[in-house]
Amino acid sequence: MKKPLVVFLVLAFGLSWAVALPLWFGGGLGSPLTTGMATLMMFTPTAGVLGAWALTRAPFRQWARETGLTLGERKGRTGRYVLGTWIGVPLLILAALVLSVAAGLMTLDLDGLGLLREAYESRGAPVPGDLGQVLTLQFVLGAVAGPLLNAIPALGEEWGWRGWLLPRLVAAKGVLPGLLLSGVIWGLWHAPLTLLGYNYPRLGSWAALYFVGFCVLAGVLFGWLRLRTGSVWPAVVAHGSLNAVAPGVLLLGDPASPPNEVLVGITGLVGWVLLAVVGALLLRFAPARPPAPPAPREPAPTTEPAV
Repeated sequence: MKKPLVVFLVLAFGLSWAVALPLWFGGGLGSPLTTGMATLMMFTPTAGVLGAWALTRAPFRQWARETGLTLGERKGRTGRYVLGTWIGVPLLILAALVLSVAAGLMTLDLDGLGLLREAYESRGAPVPGDLGQVLTLQFVLGAVAGPLLNAIPALGEEWGWRGWLLPRLVAAKGVLPGLLLSGVIWGLWHAPLTLLGYNYPRLGSWAALYFVGFCVLAGVLFGWLRLRTGSVWPAVVAHGSLNAVAPGVLLLGDPASPPNEVLVGITGLVGWVLLAVVGALLLRFAPARPPAPPAPREPAPTTEPAV
């Protein structure tokens, strides 16, 4: 296990830094390349999986099954988890928003939508006449189509973290330690961006450490989906939905008192508490189990004569 693991981590982390270097030498997160580089980074865990596969020389069908590319042993059940995730992730994001407001940590500007207006103006784009309708449409499209539109880059990450890495950590450490450790690794992998303040600009380089906490808690949910179904696709849907819906929700905040992304929303401290509660309930009442060990590979046929 050690050699494939080393190859996987070296490729996933090394290539992520290589992809992000233009941002470090060319304007940071303000660079016009940021979105493209961040998307390209999402494919580096897949490169790690392919590197590990090259060492094993396993048949691709067997490798696909072991790394969750199939729908698992119970396809109908996996389909229900995909549907539940498709609906559940946007609801979790909305719940984090409601809790942020209820806790007095965020003020909404539902009448003027000043932050959304500022977002258009900062891009030099014309401001729509009915911002409320635009924001509603964006949320609906994000919730409905986001997992599809983000499926390929989300798979680029999930095939590595939940598809390949998680089952190996769980087999070696146990379910909960494996889930937590995989989340730490996933969070640290974001360092080429988070050291520049990605997701938490007011924290600066400390965002790299802070984001690990979110990745651990979100990784428990994503990993639980993987272990419950034997498939990576529910985690892909969750990841794609999160990326599509979460950023726009904070635009409901009041520009006079902008939301503190460290505290509010699904990626802030309120979201951490919500994710921790949901994760604890899922692990308590619907335990995740380690995946079945890979089937032994048949030895290569010999050409020696029988005696």
